[in-house]
Amino acid sequence: MRKRYIYIFMISITTILVSCDKDILNTVPLDKVSSDATWSDGPLSQAFIFNVYSFLGYGGFEEQQLASYTDEAMFTHSGRNINTFTEGSETASNLAWTSDTYSWNNMYLAIREANVAIQELPESTFDDDNLRDRLLGEAYFLRAYYYQQLLRFYGGVPLIDVPYTLDDDYSIARNTYDENVQFIVSDLDKAASLLEGKAETAGRASKLSAMALKSRVLLYAASDLHDGPTAAAKSSELSSYSNLDLLAYPSGDRQARWAAAKAAAKAVLDATSGYKLDLTAPVSPEEGKANYVSLSMGGGSAVGDAAAAVELLFQRTETALYTVEDNWPLGGLHVGINNGPNGYHNWAGNTPIQQLVDDYEMMDGTSFDWNDPTESSEPYVNRDPRFYASILYDGAGWKPRPPDVAGIDPANEIQTGYYDNGPAGKLNGIDTRESTIENWNGSRTGYYVRKFIDPDPGLADNQSNAQTVPWPFIRYTEVVLNYVEACIETNDEGEARDWLNKIRFRAGMPAITETGTALMDKYRNERRIELAYEEHRYHDARRWMIAPETLGRGIKVINVQATLKAGQTPLVPYRHDKSVYDYTYNVVDNTENETRTWADKMYYRPLSRDEVNRNDLLVQNPGY
Repeated sequence: MRKRYIYIFMISITTILVSCDKDILNTVPLDKVSSDATWSDGPLSQAFIFNVYSFLGYGGFEEQQLASYTDEAMFTHSGRNINTFTEGSETASNLAWTSDTYSWNNMYLAIREANVAIQELPESTFDDDNLRDRLLGEAYFLRAYYYQQLLRFYGGVPLIDVPYTLDDDYSIARNTYDENVQFIVSDLDKAASLLEGKAETAGRASKLSAMALKSRVLLYAASDLHDGPTAAAKSSELSSYSNLDLLAYPSGDRQARWAAAKAAAKAVLDATSGYKLDLTAPVSPEEGKANYVSLSMGGGSAVGDAAAAVELLFQRTETALYTVEDNWPLGGLHVGINNGPNGYHNWAGNTPIQQLVDDYEMMDGTSFDWNDPTESSEPYVNRDPRFYASILYDGAGWKPRPPDVAGIDPANEIQTGYYDNGPAGKLNGIDTRESTIENWNGSRTGYYVRKFIDPDPGLADNQSNAQTVPWPFIRYTEVVLNYVEACIETNDEGEARDWLNKIRFRAGMPAITETGTALMDKYRNERRIELAYEEHRYHDARRWMIAPETLGRGIKVINVQATLKAGQTPLVPYRHDKSVYDYTYNVVDNTENETRTWADKMYYRPLSRDEVNRNDLLVQNPGY
């Protein structure tokens, strides 16, 4: 029988493969395991599945983040091929930056590995039926996950459910959007059934994660972008596309799709519970901030509440076998150095833009207003507690400065402004691009992200092994928000408000009472704030078809100036002090690094020219 050799990562297999036979002609490759050996041994079969997980990569904890393709963030460093996308110049021959967590080639490699497992596990011969079912359930879940990644970036893709061999014809047409959704949902139902009663392990798929992903897929399927008549009415690019069924349902009962999304989300809410979502009134602002910090830490920090780990339905952990940190300073351990302030010797990667900052409400639930003289004079006062847990702004307290910077800023406050230094002129904040500390790594927006950076003062961000914070592929609150949206769309507004207020109460925010369009607007902003930097805004703006008004509005940044009050002298060393300085905050257009625009082709990523040339049955996405 011809043996196939399968690479197994993350485990040492040398002891299994070493033979007593001295004849070199009979040696077995020490970096491979035969197919027969893999599927006759439980641990080796599990190791194969761990390799399928490895295609998840760092999740969203990459140096370049999806947030910088949205109205959440701007990527600081030039030359990374970000602006190719945000300026609308991407073509099939000139692809913008694409993460391996959703790239066409990488996802199909992952799907092939899942297909191998799905083919082989039912015939495997190791003596552990419980493990076999678990591994098969995980394989179905992972195949579904990777297909939904392709679906939400590219639209309908070719559905391949068997592992191709060298003798197969690789030419295959794209399946319709509807067929993709049905295939993914079927895989998730199989996964949920096989994972029923199996122990839940952080970082591995479970019945709940399969149910939750189903909720997401069905929510997207009901949305504007994927309803053919709605999409065509809102976009001339899509209306003229002759293969719209690759991207949307050409017809059918949209209300039935919303009902299916609602039922899928409610099934998850009935099966488990999230973190502090049983409140009947808002917590204090201090507790609201602490709750959100705990959520972003996912139970992985000494500073937060470990109970928040219940929120994570599917996560990337730092300790799992299939997520090894081997490329410092990238990945989950190094979110701080990738994104933190340059005055801490960090790199300011994906900095918040003013539009995100402005969308955090005031504590009374009203919208922030630059035309209000009180609010515009103190824009960082009395805001949604999640703002203080997510954004570092001028004057915000943060960790102890590194030893070589401590003398400049013993107060440990973010300095993204420019301060009156008396006769000496202006003092540039040490976290600006005019800083004396690594100015090339300074923020271009006047802000830094705080969310996902462990606030433990004992952890220096610019060191290896800086933190162990899990990436939330799927968390309970996402499913709550999915349910809220489906409730609104099915005219169940009371239920929508009840669940939306549970989220707000946990954050310390007041209840909402809106109805109709105002309720939908509140919901969309709540989803934006609660899920900031979690890779949802990119997809939400598209499926709601509001991306022309989000990404398309460009980038606003803040310019902070401090002038000495009459009779005052500069503080040395400088610290934020409203009794000494008058602060002014001016919102200005970004003029550096990228100039954003929107074109309707950007609803989807292009299929690369090479891929289309290899497979002449592929139909390109509209506009490319």
